[in-house]
Amino acid sequence: MPDVRLASPQGKWILLTTVLGSSMAMLDSTVVNVALPRIGQDLDASLAALQWTVNAYMVTLAGLILLGGSLGDRYGRRKIFVLGVVWFAAASLLCGLAPTSGILIAARALQGIGGALLTPGSLALIQASFHPDDRSRAVGLWSGFGGIGAAVGPFLGGWLVTGPGWRWVFLLNVPLALLCAPIALRHVPESADQRAHGRFDVLGAALGALSLALLTYALIEARGGSLAVALTGAAGLAAAVAFVHVERHRPDPMLPPDIFASRQFTAVNLVTLCVYAAFGGFFFLTALQLQVVAGYSPLAAGTALLPTTALMLLFSSRSGALADRTGPRLPLTVGPLLCAAAMLLMLRVGKGADYLTDVLPALLVMGAGMVILVAPLTATVLASVDTARAGLASGINNAAARAAGLVAVAALPLLAGMGPEAYRSPTAFDAAFDRAMPICAGVLVLGSALAFALVRRPAPGCRRPECRTHGNVTAPPLEADRPG
Repeated sequence: MPDVRLASPQGKWILLTTVLGSSMAMLDSTVVNVALPRIGQDLDASLAALQWTVNAYMVTLAGLILLGGSLGDRYGRRKIFVLGVVWFAAASLLCGLAPTSGILIAARALQGIGGALLTPGSLALIQASFHPDDRSRAVGLWSGFGGIGAAVGPFLGGWLVTGPGWRWVFLLNVPLALLCAPIALRHVPESADQRAHGRFDVLGAALGALSLALLTYALIEARGGSLAVALTGAAGLAAAVAFVHVERHRPDPMLPPDIFASRQFTAVNLVTLCVYAAFGGFFFLTALQLQVVAGYSPLAAGTALLPTTALMLLFSSRSGALADRTGPRLPLTVGPLLCAAAMLLMLRVGKGADYLTDVLPALLVMGAGMVILVAPLTATVLASVDTARAGLASGINNAAARAAGLVAVAALPLLAGMGPEAYRSPTAFDAAFDRAMPICAGVLVLGSALAFALVRRPAPGCRRPECRTHGNVTAPPLEADRPG
């Protein structure tokens, strides 16, 4: 049984290293959007290259995050966590030194692999190290500090882009890793799941990531309408079919199909796909809209986005408690509708937009909707499966959210009619943004309708989330299996 106490020096070191590790990945998922216009200018990149700068990271992270958790259970959580930190830092260094957009995109894909190794490992280390009496408090502190990291990400990214330059958005990860890895090796005990057995589903993970990559490529390049794009899209669908086939026939699949026998689990994942597709498109385009059209500096654009994550940090735990009393159906119906209203309010943000009257109201409504929505979403995922599979269910839901976000970043510019150089023209980008926001709002309304029609109150005595405080806008918080 794990016996490290939170008040002990070792307990504080464990908490510090896991917060540092998870913050690297959370920061990276939020700071890059703010840097995109400067990256495009410096590397002479097209809009498609900027989409890939975001999506190359998300493809490998979403496709491999379940495998990353399994590797930690089998070979040692500390070992895989440290490997992820070092890998992530090395890829970040390559991103920061990239001379071309192609090299930057390749480095971002490598970053996603590191993120898939360290993201599930940071929470698993806390679960496996701390005494049961201290575990919930340690998880709460970990999720709270990680949420602060996610909240300051856009502000920090804007400051770095305005000051030292966009390359420091990536280079900042190197000193964090140089601090994190030695602490982990010295102070964090090694742990593994003795029940882990069977072969790793490497084929399933590879097919999942390949399918996402091919479909993303087809969506981003679809403006050209070439035969190569059609063949790539067909290959992506074929890889998706092969992925489902492999998962149905493997004895130890990465994504067991029978977990979707729970109608509640299937329903809440459909809601997740809708809401995080809208969120992914919203934050990608809004960071560009504020700079390209409204004329904000990177620092001002990053600071402008703070209210949304600040509201989540302040009120997410209270929202979870309220949902425990009302059931998840009401917040999962109302939350997406508020977020849809926020996206329609963003239509007021154009050239010379005033922050207090045009931008802030939309972001406050957006934050309120996310506060109402995200905590009940996680709770419903955990409550819809057996307790022994709660960690797996959370991982699937997290991967689904990231996959939805990357598909939105790939598809939304196409649906909104953005040309390859749209971000260089304030007029063209503003017109496309005004077409994109109603699309995002419509997807959120669909998610709300699905929640109202399909989500029901879970049975009493089911698993409750331990991550009660969060501020990540790209995916719901992860939950790990509790040691027996």
